[in-house]
Amino acid sequence: MKKLAVFILISFFVPGLLVGQNGILKDDYARAVSFLRENLLEKKVFNQHIQPNWMPENSGVWYVLQLPDEKRFMKITFPGLEKSELFDHERLAMLLTDSLAEETDANQLPVTILDYKNANEILIRAKNKRYLFNADTYTLSTPERRARENGFEKASPDEKWIAYTDSFNLFIKTPDGSETKQLSFDGEKGYEYASWYGWDDMMEGENGERPQRFRVDWSDDSQWIFANVCDLRTAEKMYLLDWSIDTLYRPKLLSYYRGSPGDTGMVYLEPVFFNVETGKTVRPQLPPGTHINTISMQWSETPGKAYLYQPVRGFQQINLYAFDLENEVLDLLYSESSKTNIDNFTYRLVEKSGKVFFLSEKSGWRQLYSLNLETKQVTPLTNGEFYINDIERIDTETETVLFTASGKEEGMIPYYQNLYSISFDGQNLKRLTSEPLHHLVSISPDGKFFADNFSTVETPTITVLRDASSGKVLVEMGRTELNGLENWSPPEIFEAVAGDGETTVYGALWKPTNFNPGKEYPIIDNSYTGPHTQVFPKDFRSAFSNQALAELGFVVMAVDGRGSAGRSKAFHNFSYKNLGGGLEDHIHAMRQLAERFPWIDTTRVGIFGHSAGGYDAGRAVLKYPEFYKVAVASSADHDHRMEKAWWPEMYMGWPVDSAYHLQSNITNAANLKGKLLLVHGGIDENVNPSATFKLAEALVKADKQFDMLIFPSQRHGYQGWHSRYFTKMRWNYFVEHLLGEQPVWDIEWE
Repeated sequence: MKKLAVFILISFFVPGLLVGQNGILKDDYARAVSFLRENLLEKKVFNQHIQPNWMPENSGVWYVLQLPDEKRFMKITFPGLEKSELFDHERLAMLLTDSLAEETDANQLPVTILDYKNANEILIRAKNKRYLFNADTYTLSTPERRARENGFEKASPDEKWIAYTDSFNLFIKTPDGSETKQLSFDGEKGYEYASWYGWDDMMEGENGERPQRFRVDWSDDSQWIFANVCDLRTAEKMYLLDWSIDTLYRPKLLSYYRGSPGDTGMVYLEPVFFNVETGKTVRPQLPPGTHINTISMQWSETPGKAYLYQPVRGFQQINLYAFDLENEVLDLLYSESSKTNIDNFTYRLVEKSGKVFFLSEKSGWRQLYSLNLETKQVTPLTNGEFYINDIERIDTETETVLFTASGKEEGMIPYYQNLYSISFDGQNLKRLTSEPLHHLVSISPDGKFFADNFSTVETPTITVLRDASSGKVLVEMGRTELNGLENWSPPEIFEAVAGDGETTVYGALWKPTNFNPGKEYPIIDNSYTGPHTQVFPKDFRSAFSNQALAELGFVVMAVDGRGSAGRSKAFHNFSYKNLGGGLEDHIHAMRQLAERFPWIDTTRVGIFGHSAGGYDAGRAVLKYPEFYKVAVASSADHDHRMEKAWWPEMYMGWPVDSAYHLQSNITNAANLKGKLLLVHGGIDENVNPSATFKLAEALVKADKQFDMLIFPSQRHGYQGWHSRYFTKMRWNYFVEHLLGEQPVWDIEWE
């Protein structure tokens, strides 16, 4: 009784110290807010990633170096590699003080560089005013504004003709308008020449008009025009209602063309070529592509010739053609097929060397190949159990390819990227970045240098300038600095075994800064199993991504299970027709972590995610209700049959089959046992909110209790105050239902 009396007295005399039965401190919310991005960057965390900006004529590189007490504009000039300030900060501050009529701090210049024209002329913006700054005379002038180009006309390279459209047909005219030629004659509304399909082609009202679109591509010799016919005649629409306009008391009807998986009612794009001199129309004998598998074109250096890339619908085959426009001959150069899908096929045409370089997963790993344009022979340039991320540069003079790859070096986490060079014949493979960290590179236009930001989520960034032939570090540009984060520790990287008992998966854990190893913490899964990417935090820019939520008394996990990108094709294929399957490895990882760390409590497991991650969150509490207890699913594609066509057809297959039904959260609604918060933007044209509403209806019919939040004015990402409101809702949902505490609503955000 004495102990109870003492506790009551403490609570009486220190009002507001404790919130909830288990004593969640309001200080936890303050710390959580302090780790939000807007309260960290350029306040406590500096130079997580320094962006290089290459100067004209290969004269150097400039960049911004942000320090706790100053912001400096720096440059390194070539060839001497002299590092200095881009300009005299004090003198520019004096100029801005006079021009803006307010005191300007030389250590915190309110300047954004819009264009580095040359060593003496820099186009800048300060306090929403544009200036042309002369670094030689130290003067500010008002820059001339470029005449706005007519977006519905395009001049030929020789400037003799201008292409435009009229009544949905393609025309050309002389610059003075004295001569006009009509090139197409069967265009009409819904079958529109030189048009294109836009993701944001929003139409308002019952019979709203699609925004006008125009695009043509002239050949270098000005003899040919390439365009698409945009065929909307059978295209299906998706619909939205905008309830958020204060002046309207009825919702605004919005619609946009967007095919769903399996639809035949799609936007179709037909490639067509026009000979300017003869007026001849040439169509390749290929079926029109839908808006998710459009045929792309690249001009040859040989007049009257083009290259066409065709991804076949279903994403199980790609074709690369050479097209002789004069003779209308289509020549198949390369074709590839897959029993699952072909994702992220990349190619680079190098006609000067008679080659095409491409990246393909056909060997089981994404590797680099060359295709001989004359013989059509394909030569693998690399071979091994690693993943090539991108072709960074092709140098025809030295016959060298620069590429980034992950997982090549033994002992390194397979997501960490390095830069390599290799000869056109597959010889002389060289690693150009030596540190066993993740490297993000930018190569100079002349290929002689590259800037390198290297780090891990545990190791702050160092940014250097390197020699591109050897990888030798030439100049340090800067490094990350932390200010006032002495109690913070970076997330902990871990390895676990996947559900197959063999495959190693990688992830990271965020813990609160007041972490107590003697306590047990609920664990929250930050999930995004989308097969086109990874969530493993590779570099220091991700170090704080889940720290705010952890401060409220959680351990937060991010892990890549099987099915995500960046490793072997077999690893990737796990998600094919099985988009919800990756959560199995998340569960296995958390159980292993709980055995390893007694402070993880797997009887209290939460999950959140956005978009495809929102699907994961819904899937978790519906498919695995005994394990996942609380979920926040935002902007989620809960049923892939109601999604935009390309994503499900790439990863779930085409045509639509029973896998779609089995993978739907809606068809599993009756399994809900825990707490589920559904969130969506009311005018989300990326992931239409219809599936969220349909899931809500299914949950009601199944007599399941759930929560739902709709932001009537928001699209796929939540902006401004809506973003903060959502953050607060997500925090409090886990505080209340996973911690069992009374959440705090009135939060100070800065």
